[in-house]
Amino acid sequence: MRNLNDISNFVFISDELKKSDIIFVPGNSSPQMAEKAAQLYKEDLAPLILPSGRYSNIKGYFDAPKSKSEIYNGTYNTEFEFLKDVLIKNDVPSSAILKEDRAQYTYQNALFSKEVTDKLGLKIKHCIICCKSYHARRCLMYYEKVYQDAEIMICPVDIDNITKENWYKTNKGIETVLGEFKRCGEQLEYVL
Repeated sequence: MRNLNDISNFVFISDELKKSDIIFVPGNSSPQMAEKAAQLYKEDLAPLILPSGRYSNIKGYFDAPKSKSEIYNGTYNTEFEFLKDVLIKNDVPSSAILKEDRAQYTYQNALFSKEVTDKLGLKIKHCIICCKSYHARRCLMYYEKVYQDAEIMICPVDIDNITKENWYKTNKGIETVLGEFKRCGEQLEYVL
């Protein structure tokens, strides 16, 4: 049981949130992370949201939304277009949404987001990342590498019925979480 707890505590991260300069939403095709970012925006936790992403470098195109396609039913060419639509449909004004639509994997989400904020002259001291709960460690690794002077807070969103408490109870959960654990180890050299 200790090994399970150690893996859980490594992969799954959740921080207490405070007022920030920006909310980041790394690219994905599930609406829940952008919905959570919209909620945080409406709670006045940050004045800007930066969804990031073109599409997965593995697929080479943006697939349809993984859920809630009856609500988010536009024609989306990029993850950014999809995430922006989710934000707008959740009452975030387009003036509060920054654009990054080139990233194809997590490190590029962080790197290209930094290019956007630097180009706009934004000094990011505090930021929130809304990401899948099982993707939290890898997001934190890369955004910490790129935004070295910022306090980064993770706002995890449980999706795919994979949580810190239950991931080891299903084959899909085990495969997903151990896959993240493995990728964190393999990609650690990029953030050192």
